Amino acid sequence: MEKSKKAYLAGGCFWGMEDLFRKRHGILDTEVGYTGGENEHPTYKYHPGHAEAIELTYNPEQTSFRELLDYFFRIHNPTTIDQQGNDRGSSYRSAIFFQNEDEKREAEEVIRIVEDSNKWQGKVVTTLEPFTVFWPAEPEHQDYLVRIPNGYTCHFERFQESFV
Repeated sequence: MEKSKKAYLAGGCFWGMEDLFRKRHGILDTEVGYTGGENEHPTYKYHPGHAEAIELTYNPEQTSFRELLDYFFRIHNPTTIDQQGNDRGSSYRSAIFFQNEDEKREAEEVIRIVEDSNKWQGKVVTTLEPFTVFWPAEPEHQDYLVRIPNGYTCHFERFQESFV
C-alpha cells in the first residue's frame, strides 16, 4: 500500500480545521492554504474564489479518506452556505476537493449518510469540487493555533460518535 496520500478539505477558517486534524491518528502532516479559486499564488489578502483549505497528508494504512470525511463533518457546520462561525464569504465554504472518481463517490456517499442522520438541522451544502492546485498559505498562518493557543477558532468536535 502507498505510504501516504493527500486530501483537501475546506470548512471555514483553516486554523481550526488544521488544529483538530493534526491530532488525528494516521495524519502525517497538515498545511493550510487556498484552493478552488481564480488566481495563481493567492494570498490571505487576495484569494478570489479560493477556499481556505487544509492539505492533509495521511497514512492510508492507519486512516481512510472516508474516516477523514467523517471527522470533517463532525467538526464544522456543513449546513451553512459560505459561513462558519463569525466568518462569512465563499472563502469559508464547506467543500471537498476530490482528486479522482473514487474520492468523489466516497464523498457523495458520506454526504448522504450525514444528511440522512438528521444530526444537523438543515440540508448539507458541502460542495464537491475537482481538485486543481493547492497554494500554501503564508508562514504566519501555518500551525497558527500551536503558536497562538488562544487564537480564534470556530471549530470543535460537535459529535463524538461517528457518522459512518
